[in-house]
Amino acid sequence: MIEIQQLTKRYGDTVAIDGLTFTVRPGRVTGFLGPNGAGKSTTLRMMLGLERPDRGRVRYDGAAYHELREPLRHVGALLDARAVQKSRTAYHHLCWLARTNRIGRARVRAVLAAVGLEPAATRRAGGLSLGMAQRLGIAAALLGDPPVLLLDEPVNGLDPQGVRWIRTLMRGLAAEGRTVLVSSHLMAEMAVTADHLVVIGRGRLLADSGTDEFVARHCRPRVSVRTVEPDRLLGALARAGLSARQEERGAVLVEGVEAERVGRIAAGAGLVLEELTTRTDSLEDAFLGLTGGATQYRAGVVPEGGADVR
Repeated sequence: MIEIQQLTKRYGDTVAIDGLTFTVRPGRVTGFLGPNGAGKSTTLRMMLGLERPDRGRVRYDGAAYHELREPLRHVGALLDARAVQKSRTAYHHLCWLARTNRIGRARVRAVLAAVGLEPAATRRAGGLSLGMAQRLGIAAALLGDPPVLLLDEPVNGLDPQGVRWIRTLMRGLAAEGRTVLVSSHLMAEMAVTADHLVVIGRGRLLADSGTDEFVARHCRPRVSVRTVEPDRLLGALARAGLSARQEERGAVLVEGVEAERVGRIAAGAGLVLEELTTRTDSLEDAFLGLTGGATQYRAGVVPEGGADVR
């Protein structure tokens, strides 16, 4: 279990992390989400002793990271897959890490096989593709068979087969009772991987809940209705005080109401419905709805014109 209590970090006048408190429990995959600039990377670095917090603490089953005598046996982490000695082979990179924590070479060969890198074991780490470098980073995180995993963007650079593999791996590790914290910007992937979500914005905690609960809480119900008399339906809905609009393909979209109520209103107006469905918002919709006010960097519209930019 990971306990983060009142974690705070400033860089000059900028507050990067502001009193962040949450717990990551074993037996489930916890997604660590937030827009760019939210403080996810800073938090992960403080969790691994790479940054010193101004206030607060991080504990792994009661112990600080620097108190772990053989940290790879307790916490496995992937922060930057390219942070390797490029001239070493994949095999010798893992051997070097293993030796620092009294881990045998048999374990090195085992994790290379587990991540599918046996054919590339003798290749220099600096020459690996992004996807292969990610697999090497995951192998390093698994090296000590740790009960806690911290993974930052683990699917970056992986092909679809690789994405499915890492998803299955993370869920399997959690099912074994391990604590798995994964940071990602890929909402669709988090929706099918994470059991629980911790969402931050501008260094503050915005949400700490189960994935399904998070989506339900931060999305309004929407109902799509199709009828041969959409104008009459819009009138009946307006008289009932409901917000509705007609979409391009003729369906009427009703916001903030359950399908049963829409059906009763239509029946009361003598309307025959061809379709009545509830639209379910995605994790991405819920995430954007919650974090819209905490986004530090926003894209604008690309200006039209030639290439003469001064």
